[in-house]
Amino acid sequence: MDKVCLSWGHDEYLYHVVKDYLPPEALYMIRYHSFYPAHRDGEYAYLMNEQDRTMFKWVQAFNPYDLYTKSHQRPNLKELRPFYDELIGEYFPARLRW
Repeated sequence: MDKVCLSWGHDEYLYHVVKDYLPPEALYMIRYHSFYPAHRDGEYAYLMNEQDRTMFKWVQAFNPYDLYTKSHQRPNLKELRPFYDELIGEYFPARLRW
């Protein structure tokens, strides 16, 4: 059987930073959102177990928000900040170990 390795990039790094704080569905989205051969093309399915198949549905659900939300208009940070501060406060401690 071929050996499959994913590179150590920003996805894997962020996964390790937040793995103690987020639910498994969010962790799969973070860790595998750039694994396009799997979630876009269905490759490597033979290596997945039932948990992987179930969790990959979350990766696929997240994908349109990841790829297709880029805009030429800059977001209004003052308007968005309270929402994201509250969301971050809900899941993360005051200091993260980066």
